Amino acid sequence: MAKITLDGKELEVPNGSTIIEAARANGIEIPHFCWHPKLSVSGNCRMCLVEVEKAPKLVIACATTVTDGMVVQTSSPRVINAREAVMEFLLINHPLDCPICDEAGECKLQDYAYKHSVGYSRFEEDKVHKPKRVELGPHVLLDVERCIMCSRCVRFCDEVAKKPQLVFTQRGDHVQLTTFPGEALDNPYSMNVIDICPVGALTSRHFRFKARVWEMSATETVCPGCSRGCNMYTWVRNNEILRQTPRFNPEVNEYWMCDAGRLNTFPHVNAETRVKSPMVKRDAGLTEVGWDEATAQVVTGFKLFRKSEIAVVGSAYLTNEDAYVLMRFAKEVLGSKQVAFMTHVNPHDQDTLLVRADKMPNARGVEEFGMQSGPALEAVARGIREGTIKALLVCEEDLASDSTFHQLLGRLEYLVVTSPNENETTRLADVVLPSSTFAEKNGTFTNFQGRVQRIRPSVATIEQDRALDGFAMTRTDKFGSQFDRWARGTRRDARPTWRVLAGIASLMGVKFKHNSAEELFNDIAGANEAFRGMTYRKLGNRGLPLAIRKGSAVPA
Repeated sequence: MAKITLDGKELEVPNGSTIIEAARANGIEIPHFCWHPKLSVSGNCRMCLVEVEKAPKLVIACATTVTDGMVVQTSSPRVINAREAVMEFLLINHPLDCPICDEAGECKLQDYAYKHSVGYSRFEEDKVHKPKRVELGPHVLLDVERCIMCSRCVRFCDEVAKKPQLVFTQRGDHVQLTTFPGEALDNPYSMNVIDICPVGALTSRHFRFKARVWEMSATETVCPGCSRGCNMYTWVRNNEILRQTPRFNPEVNEYWMCDAGRLNTFPHVNAETRVKSPMVKRDAGLTEVGWDEATAQVVTGFKLFRKSEIAVVGSAYLTNEDAYVLMRFAKEVLGSKQVAFMTHVNPHDQDTLLVRADKMPNARGVEEFGMQSGPALEAVARGIREGTIKALLVCEEDLASDSTFHQLLGRLEYLVVTSPNENETTRLADVVLPSSTFAEKNGTFTNFQGRVQRIRPSVATIEQDRALDGFAMTRTDKFGSQFDRWARGTRRDARPTWRVLAGIASLMGVKFKHNSAEELFNDIAGANEAFRGMTYRKLGNRGLPLAIRKGSAVPA
């Protein structure tokens, strides 16, 4: 350890640390543009200049290693004057178009202009004009005039995505960011350059001009796109998801997130195909009814069959809370021993950074509660084919998307489906019950590594409106959930699967005494050894690993 003095504070920091790392670890902010904790040091923005005792000139904090006895000043008059000069140079040719820039409210240059600039410009000549609205790839748009040449995006493509697709051309104040000849910015992680760009040079083609950051809420949750469980923010305005961005978790995804997770995991939440209310099959087809009538129909239907004639197919899209209640419902209410779930694995869509072949967010979790795939699902198919299974409950799975079951489901005498969206399976069902999506409920997912992580509601449903009746619903900061009163018309009459099943169980004489997902998780922690000692509070915003049972293998 090296002993240094930083702004008058004596600190012990690891040998080999840079000044900016030592300051950051001790809660001292040194302004910077080009430095990023997970990228190599380029040292080209000069914003992090600091004063080191006995050094002949100011040094850059991002590339200067601490030494024992070093005395550093991060806000001396020399440092402040240097920062003001750097800001003046950066703003000489930068367009002053903050009112129309998508980065406004999240822009480091904007923030530093208030904190570290003199507030006026001595530059009276014409600014250098460069290309605008350049399509670098399918997801990213570039405004070259706004670029401050920090090189974060170039280094990300080279070092993290392992796809060197960006480069600087020209010289001096005519430098331009562009792609290599014949290349496009189309790697699977291309949209991360938008997050790490400290200005508004790189913006999302999908989110462009849709909303201002201060108009949205940002909820801490987990990506349901694959078994990695990347931590992310879901950004919502007027009860509609507009974008998803990565959230730092050193145990899971660091600062990154794949483009597919950002773009492909939320359209179904806003889709017109949402199941808007419970439906039952009548002569004219599926007809919308109330929850009471639909659940009563489910109870009446299941009572017509023996326990051995009923099977259950769940899904790894279910939360741990949903899966726990589903297993209890199958055993204690239906008396069924045939419970399975379908896997969704794409071995051709996996890499060494984040993306996993298993496209389900909670396969590890549902297996912890005894749900099985493979042979168990084949046994269900065989039972339907042979006529020993006559009634089926399907929870949050489009079973008919599988060619085998597409042909078999028509042989069933009774089919009940819980689903957030209409699909081939709901069209064959006798009763359809609308279930909440990952963005509309509290719960937990367990990723492939065995890390249990929270999901939180960012989009409101009618059920949440009832639960919050009488309470003032106000805007929160970007780490909270916002339920906008002006968007009540967008609410879906959906419920978490565990609550749907608990309501049916109650009518069948079995009481599940849980008023919230948190109470349910506390029961799980008490009943399941792997979850022992966990609570929502302890999970926090980074999650906890499952307890390793004796004799069990450590997850890869």
